Amino acid sequence: MRALLEELGDPQLRYPAVHVVGTNGKSTTTRMTEALLADAGLSVGAYLSPHIRGWSERIRIDGREADFDEAVARVRPHAGEATQFEIVTAAALLAFAAAEVDVAVVEAGLGGRHDATNVLETSVVVLTNVALDHMDVLGETREAIAAEKLAVVQPGSTVVLGDPEWERLARENGAARIVVAGSSNLALATAAAEAFLGRDVDPHAAQDVSLPGRLERRGDQPLEIWDGAHNLAGIGYLLPRLPERDWVVCCSILADKRPELMLEALSVLGGTLVATESANERSIEAGDLAARAEPYFSHVEAFADPHAARSRALELAGPSGAVVVTGSLYLLSELSGSSTHP
Repeated sequence: MRALLEELGDPQLRYPAVHVVGTNGKSTTTRMTEALLADAGLSVGAYLSPHIRGWSERIRIDGREADFDEAVARVRPHAGEATQFEIVTAAALLAFAAAEVDVAVVEAGLGGRHDATNVLETSVVVLTNVALDHMDVLGETREAIAAEKLAVVQPGSTVVLGDPEWERLARENGAARIVVAGSSNLALATAAAEAFLGRDVDPHAAQDVSLPGRLERRGDQPLEIWDGAHNLAGIGYLLPRLPERDWVVCCSILADKRPELMLEALSVLGGTLVATESANERSIEAGDLAARAEPYFSHVEAFADPHAARSRALELAGPSGAVVVTGSLYLLSELSGSSTHP
């Protein structure tokens, strides 16, 4: 990643950055921080992943989606054997430099220490939360996972935490100042923006920020909610935020996400589940997911095609019912018609 950026003239060194790491809530926190810094009068670049409706969601400049194809085209001649994520990340960092942004708010892809985004001149790091996820890469305990995420902290930077549990780790990585903001995305974003600016901001400037696939209301007859909760902690965040209804659950889950625990948690929503699968190679096949769901749901059906699964869930719910589509951001992306390659 550093070699690729050097080929591009090290664009990441031309602006300071707010780096957002954590298990869940990174994209929303990134977008809210973007909104608060823009409201304070700054030119802001924002980098998010993954996307739901289209690749252009990932690169934003001054509150608008950048020309994604143009941004990637600038990098391709220099890409060599870089991965897809490295190319897209480099495209974002180069686009921010070309636009002469005052600050970039950058969401990490996976972990932190070895993530392609860990190349920034970072003055503020936000750790949203830490849960057991990607354990094959990041470690078997929350402590190990937090250590991987907080490895992005640079000496002298400010670290914004959702939980005081990680203060010691933040200090060990060189944090000069620690702010424990609380677990809400808005609180984290407000603390991050204020830490960067050195003054208060108006939280109302970020209250209307919404992202595709995050508690997204898609219809009313039946009520249909899409949420990309893709691990147990994400399901735990989703459940209390859904109105009390008898929900039909339509879901796809990746094999490494402790699916049985996710299915058990989802079963509190209602007795009906429609299992499906995404094109991701780690996605559990619909029939297998349905078999794993049977101990927790009274009625289970399986459809390999996500569109057929969603249609069946809506049919089972009826006009007065409720459907939640969840378990995988990849599922929501496919239902939105987004491609998997830029």
